[in-house]
Amino acid sequence: MAPENNHLKSPVTSVVRTDFIKLRPEFTVQESLDFIRRERLGQKIVYFYVTDELDRLKGVLPTRRLLSAELNQKISELMIARVVKIPQSATILEACDFFITYKFLAFPVVDEQDRMVGLVDVDLFTDEVFDVARREKYDEVFETIGFQVEQVRNASPVRAFRFRFPWLAATIGSGVLCALLAASFEMTLAKSLILAFFLTLLLGLGESVSIQSMTLAVQSLRSIRPTRSWYLRALRREAATAVLLGASCGAIVGLIAWMWRGNVAAALVIGVSILLILCWACFFGLSIPSILHALKLDPKIASGPLTLACVDISTLLSYFSLAWYVL
Repeated sequence: MAPENNHLKSPVTSVVRTDFIKLRPEFTVQESLDFIRRERLGQKIVYFYVTDELDRLKGVLPTRRLLSAELNQKISELMIARVVKIPQSATILEACDFFITYKFLAFPVVDEQDRMVGLVDVDLFTDEVFDVARREKYDEVFETIGFQVEQVRNASPVRAFRFRFPWLAATIGSGVLCALLAASFEMTLAKSLILAFFLTLLLGLGESVSIQSMTLAVQSLRSIRPTRSWYLRALRREAATAVLLGASCGAIVGLIAWMWRGNVAAALVIGVSILLILCWACFFGLSIPSILHALKLDPKIASGPLTLACVDISTLLSYFSLAWYVL
């Protein structure tokens, strides 16, 4: 279990509620109602619990059953004697398992002598589920950019630097390579300045689509064992998606470029480049996590920086090469 979930191993007694009503078996319904009025009720009353003179749990009484009974009926006649109880030695995680198994709204917590020490209600379960889901979502976001949350939480600046800098260095390396590529096509850019105007847009589209494909691939790799046939099926699906995305985005941006500058050749280069770039983006988004998984490396951690670097480089190569050839 991840370090941030260690609290689930804490004893359930650390989260029990003590604002519950204990009734006696010999009480009548009228006596019970009078007793309840004199006591301070908790915020949420789902069940009343029946205990003997030694405070040992003898039964449970749903609120609806108490309110609908005759006033002279004994509590011992109305209570449910078979009670599902959580031992006080249980952990919070084990208590959550009770809600999954029995689907009750609350459970009493008892000690070794069957004496009731508190209760836990369904709020505990729902809070834990949403808390875990929220932390997992945060983890996925940070893993995409190259590190796990637990690696840098409460870490010293030097330790945080050691975990985070390698991925930034990879980004710097790919950025410098992209700058060199752009410089090698300086004459092509000089012929049509509009190409420079749309460069940021093309890089952004490629990175966005690659992250989408990478996220889908990582999620699939969590639940299946990838094979060559799985990869080929996924690649065909991603290729079809890439063509549709590329054709639609390329047509829109190319039309905008043509209407803005009236340069048909440059608009054609921009539109076709977007189609090629999004195909590369889907390819790298699927392939890099699959390769890392096959090498028994964690695809969640390394996929993001590697995928973005490959997509940026392929974006510039496709864009400038096509522009050089056409213009």
